[in-house]
Amino acid sequence: MENFTFHNPTRIHFGRGQIAQLAQEIPADARTLLLAGGGSIKANGVHAQVLKALGARSVTEFWGVEANPDFDTLMRAVELCRREKLDWILAVGGGSVLDGAKFVAAAVPFAGDPWDFVVKRGAGIKSALPLGAVLTLPATGSEANCFSVISRRALKEKLAFGHPSVFPRFSVLDPETTFSLPPRQIANGIGDAFCHVLEQYLTYPADAAVQDRFAEGVLRTLVEVAPKTMAAPTDYAARANFVWAATCALNGWISPGVPQDWATHTIGHELTALHGIDHARSLAIVLPSLLHLQRVTKREKLLQFAERVWDVRDGSADARIDTAIAKTRAFYESLGIRTHLADYQVDAAVTAPEVARRLTARGVTAIGERGDLTPARIEQILRAAA
Repeated sequence: MENFTFHNPTRIHFGRGQIAQLAQEIPADARTLLLAGGGSIKANGVHAQVLKALGARSVTEFWGVEANPDFDTLMRAVELCRREKLDWILAVGGGSVLDGAKFVAAAVPFAGDPWDFVVKRGAGIKSALPLGAVLTLPATGSEANCFSVISRRALKEKLAFGHPSVFPRFSVLDPETTFSLPPRQIANGIGDAFCHVLEQYLTYPADAAVQDRFAEGVLRTLVEVAPKTMAAPTDYAARANFVWAATCALNGWISPGVPQDWATHTIGHELTALHGIDHARSLAIVLPSLLHLQRVTKREKLLQFAERVWDVRDGSADARIDTAIAKTRAFYESLGIRTHLADYQVDAAVTAPEVARRLTARGVTAIGERGDLTPARIEQILRAAA
């Protein structure tokens, strides 16, 4: 296991009725920006609960943060914060709203063009406004990490940044706030969380027994709870386990001391930027083909994955790897998430070289845990995902 330093300062308030904790978390004299999406939190009563908990505090609302939050939309929120001298941010929504809140928090005090720190993956950020979150869509883990993914549709770009100053001070996770979500969003959340774990797990052995078992536990929980929570959205126990699994998938607990990949995400972001494919669905397209083409370098962990997550123990090593990859694809398909580019009317012969070209133009020479995924290899992966 490699040397590491681990730090996660986010306080989690988990369970029914925990929105009331906002009264203790946000200072009474705070001038708060409430950042939200399209309005579903009004329909399901979350907005009313939030305002009740905030009481007499000064609250300015900003609505309209998109899935894959857009730079130009968020810059209007930045301008609002500066104009009204707002000094706290409360994100109420899913991962996109949380990611947007992190961008706004860092952008308000930033001296230059905020797109610069997105392009530079967080470099240049010196401070950020304090922020908290009320999570209504489990998926990204953004409620308990310091990372954000921002789109800029005008440039057809989707890029990630991270910085310790944008860790949420706190996050409220009440599973009941997710009961009204449509099946597509729950499926996407499960698929996204599953891939988050695999990006930190399906690499190469690092003698990190605790992290491996933790990752496998989250993966098996997602596999077991997925059909339950999809079939019975108001089953509190099933939904609570899914919500917590999605948080644990990317809050830093399974990553210390282990190599990480993130190639599937890098490639998937390009598919979303070019074709508007849902984030989780872009991952489902890339992942099986990537695992197949990287089966030699990922061999030991793929065999471990086959045995410990999918209970595959019989047959040759190659057959067990084939079965594990097939079961992974089938898991996504069971959620209603299709796993080929053609399912989204995307021509692999056109898109594969275009993604390779875009990554090359951005200076990407090789990605993955071993630094062996070149743009040419990424083109192969996408052609195989046709």
